[in-house]
Amino acid sequence: MDKNRKNLETRVIEVIDKLRPFLISDGGNIEFVKLEDNIVYVKMMGHCVGCPMLDTTLKEGIEIAITSEIPEIIEVRNIEE
Repeated sequence: MDKNRKNLETRVIEVIDKLRPFLISDGGNIEFVKLEDNIVYVKMMGHCVGCPMLDTTLKEGIEIAITSEIPEIIEVRNIEE
């Protein structure tokens, strides 16, 4: 993995770590899965799974937080098992 990609991944994880306490306070959680083609893949856990507000949380909360701090990121996607 090249240095720029690793740095980008580290920055994404730092933003996710800032958001995590808010999700945990509602019984949910988030896990970074991978960064591919400037798309962040995460796994939503806990109460986030099946929550009717998941798409809103993902797109209007998590995605905006990440893309506003890291403009190279173009999207955040949830990986469902």
